[in-house]
Amino acid sequence: MSTIVWFHAHPDDEAILTGGSMLRAAEEGHRNVLVVATNGDFGEVPADLGPGETLVERRRAETTLSAGVLGVARVVWLGYADSGMTGWEQNGRVESFLQAGLDEAAERLALVLREEESTVLVSYDWHGNYGHPDHIKVHQVGRRAAELARTSHLFEATFNRDRLQAMAEVINRLAPVEGQDRVDFEGDTDDGVPLGMPETELTHEVDVVRFAGSKRAAVSAHRSQVSDTSFLLRMSDEHFAGAFGTEWFIKLGMAAGLQRRWILDPS
Repeated sequence: MSTIVWFHAHPDDEAILTGGSMLRAAEEGHRNVLVVATNGDFGEVPADLGPGETLVERRRAETTLSAGVLGVARVVWLGYADSGMTGWEQNGRVESFLQAGLDEAAERLALVLREEESTVLVSYDWHGNYGHPDHIKVHQVGRRAAELARTSHLFEATFNRDRLQAMAEVINRLAPVEGQDRVDFEGDTDDGVPLGMPETELTHEVDVVRFAGSKRAAVSAHRSQVSDTSFLLRMSDEHFAGAFGTEWFIKLGMAAGLQRRWILDPS
């Protein structure tokens, strides 16, 4: 059995981007370790925070719920503050993930890889899927940590940009029927680069349709960030499975060429 370290930028990223693959790994008896870079303190602030309760406390509690759904054995917080979106003044806070020294942050992650004796690390593509500063930093820190810990298998979770364009067309046709918001996967990014990566640069396409219900439950656990009015939760089960029942990865060092295969298959 393997131990997979899943490295994500904020609470809730794990469910949306890799939740199905985490569920499959757990079902097969592998150990899932979730490492979250930031505390998510610049997320949406819910109206129902209790007296003295902070957004960070709420998001940690929600992550615990999500991790339980996804079969996560251990959750590790790297301890950095959310950097906010590109151009926000929070980008410059000394405690932000963006301002962390590359080797310092990478060593924190490498320590987990060594403790877990993990040979598999999952991080993000070069522009962090949609250009968020913390997501880009996950890519950079993940690569460096893999070097420091001599991790033999590094996967970069992403979206299939070509498939997303077709998905957006379907979602937007259904929007008036299901009361959903229209989506624009090409325009709704932080750096102006279209979401995800071109299909020609991907290596792994993982079918997680049978885990779609549990993946959706994990997304729902982050209630403060994914409200009842979000299109993610307002989609029918069938359409959610169609939209989020596949997850994509780039394996570092493997020649590009997308195939439907599991990340733990011998390469």
